[in-house]
Amino acid sequence: MHVTTMAEMAARGETPEVLFWVGCSGSFDQRAQKITKAFVTILDKVGVKYAILGKEEMCTGDPARRAGNEFLFQMMAYQNIQVLNGYEIKKIVTACPHCFNIFKNEYPALGGNYEVIHHATFLQQLIDEGRIVVPAGGAYKGKKITYHDSCYLGRANQIYEAPRKVLEALDAALVEMKRCRSNGLCCGAGGAQMFKEEENGHTRINIERADEALATGAQVIASACPFCNTMLTDGVKNREKENEVEVLDIAELVASYL
Repeated sequence: MHVTTMAEMAARGETPEVLFWVGCSGSFDQRAQKITKAFVTILDKVGVKYAILGKEEMCTGDPARRAGNEFLFQMMAYQNIQVLNGYEIKKIVTACPHCFNIFKNEYPALGGNYEVIHHATFLQQLIDEGRIVVPAGGAYKGKKITYHDSCYLGRANQIYEAPRKVLEALDAALVEMKRCRSNGLCCGAGGAQMFKEEENGHTRINIERADEALATGAQVIASACPFCNTMLTDGVKNREKENEVEVLDIAELVASYL
């Protein structure tokens, strides 16, 4: 796949409609790379003019700040802001709620002011505008799908409807877990927990959450966060249900129709 970088676009004197912020997970994690490819496929198919930073993109510093390393966070943030402001970026779309949250709510204090959109909202907008047309009777028509609310998308930023509207557009049968929306249960990866061992307890949180998803009888567990995807996939594997239940990002579900 050839994806244009900001450096290439700037050299041509062009500006993108949006900057796609790939993020660490979407860049380096093999599973999350599939989500990145699916989202890029959608952007290409609908003709969105976009670019990425490529090697100029650094981690947003979210895990560092959550783990308490404020110095490292600010060092990373200032470097990113310098690059983004240098290219006069106005609009950022990202498939990671952690990147979305920190750009939207924490970068402005350091001089990084951008319109930030999570890919769930962006996909909903493309469907509403008629730029994504979902054909009738697709692969997921009538299939039971349950959606897991990411903490940084849901409780932190009140984005509950957009991902569900995207799933409804696929003509799938959306079934909710008992704990959903503002009462949703964390997958266990947020707050830099992804990178540390569990503390004392009886049940891993991702296994408890996966059990709640499996209890709905859904054939697909949908998420809109690469960290949630990893945690839920591990939970489903722990219950040896990976041959019966898929864990997919909403971008992957939409891309399968295009």
